[in-house]
Order: sequence, then C-alpha cells, then structure tokens
Amino acid sequence: MHPMIPQRDHGFTLVETMVVVAIFAILMAVGVPNMRAWLGATTGAGAAQFYAEGYTLARGLALANNSRSRIVFSDNAQSGQLDWQVDVCFPTADDDCASSSSRWSDVDTPAAAPDGGEVKTSSVFRSAASLPRKSALEITPDGDASEVYFTALGWVDTGKPSLTRLDLSPVGDSQEFPATAVVVTLAGAVVTCRPGADDGDSRRCP
Repeated sequence: MHPMIPQRDHGFTLVETMVVVAIFAILMAVGVPNMRAWLGATTGAGAAQFYAEGYTLARGLALANNSRSRIVFSDNAQSGQLDWQVDVCFPTADDDCASSSSRWSDVDTPAAAPDGGEVKTSSVFRSAASLPRKSALEITPDGDASEVYFTALGWVDTGKPSLTRLDLSPVGDSQEFPATAVVVTLAGAVVTCRPGADDGDSRRCP
C-alpha cells in the first residue's frame, strides 16, 4: 500500500487574494476612464446622428414625393431633449402648404394627395426619450423656430422660420465628447461639424 499523501485544501490564501484585488484595482483605474471617454464620444455622436437623420429624412421625402416637407421639433418630457416629426404636404393651386394648412400629413393620417393622385405618405415620428438627459447633454437650437420647411427641390424654404442648426455639447466641466453641431445649408445638405475646429479643418462648421 502506498502511504497517504495529505491533500492541500483548495482555495485562495490571503496573499493570493490580495494580489488578485490589486490587479483588479489597477485594471479598473486604467479601464474606467477610457470606458467613460468611449461612452461619452458614442453618446455625442449618437445624438448628432439622431437629429441629422431627421433633417435628411425630411429633405429626402420632399425630393422623393415632389412635395413640400417639414421637420418639427418638440420637447420630450422624459429626457428634456427634442423629439422630431417629419410631415409631408402636396400643394395645390388653392393651397401652397402654409404652416397652418390642413393638407399636412400626420402619423396616423397620410398627406392629402392632389386631385387624381394616389400617393399616401404619413408622418414619421422619433422620440428623444433614449437620448441623455439635459444634465449630461445640452442641445441648443439656433433661434426661436421649431421647424424647417423644405421645397420640392430639397431646398430650405427661406420664406418660413427655420431651425437650421442644433449645437450639442457636454454639460459642466466634463469634456467626455467634443462639442458638435448639426447644420442644414440653404441647399438642404445636412452637415455634422465641430464648432470649435480651426480654420482649414474639414470638420469646421460652415
């Protein structure tokens, strides 16, 4: 018979546990700031994309339907940021799609088509509830208008008040992402840019 060899109890000693805790603390100290910076950058880019998508969709629907279109911004009660809705209107000889026209589409009601037309285009609504709250992200409209109107050629209708720029910036001393702006040019092009970029920088706002 072979002599019995005492088996070591499985588990960590105090020294081994302290080594593991020290390594974990180092990883946290290095990784958390990088993770926060990455999340901040993702947050800023995502919010800018959210509004750029709205402007682009409004212009695209005007061009696709040979109609008027508009994007209308409204306050979101949950996040405090701006929801958007894109509406479509087909002008007639008697109604050129003024802001108060009844021919504008709604989410549940397609736009009234011209005589003989069969186009059915309803509004598109996007909620800003998932965007960061105002305590983390500040969105500043350029002016008092709350909408932008597009002509059938995709140009901004300068005959109506237009909100053609939104500035997005981190709140307070936190600089987890760079200040960004979403701008619509008079030709209807949508640009995401950096307000503080140097002259000659391709990211500088127009």
